[in-house]
Amino acid sequence: QVHIVESGGDLVQPGGSLRLSCAFNGNIFRFLTMAWYRQAPGEQRELVARITLSGTTDYADSVKGRFTISRDRAKNTVYLQMNSLKSEDTAVFYCNQYPPPPPEAYWGQGTQVTVSS
Repeated sequence: QVHIVESGGDLVQPGGSLRLSCAFNGNIFRFLTMAWYRQAPGEQRELVARITLSGTTDYADSVKGRFTISRDRAKNTVYLQMNSLKSEDTAVFYCNQYPPPPPEAYWGQGTQVTVSS
């Protein structure tokens, strides 16, 4: 059963912007802190940003000032606005609860973000 659907990834030039969306099963996640994670080729999955139910946010140092996480509680959706994208932002982006579940737990299919000229 699908519980999380990420979308919005694309190929974009350095300096460009993208907005990712994450639609999740509200019966499971609506009261939880949600987060965006990313995994670059050959790298571990890492936390990008998180947002509590009340809207408190936190960001990885590498994306502070460039990315903004937001949440629409009525739509059970979390967004990630990404500006001033860099080649090192290239990764598959995933959405899930925070703290993250183990790798063998449920994860969505992710959405590919490629930053390249």
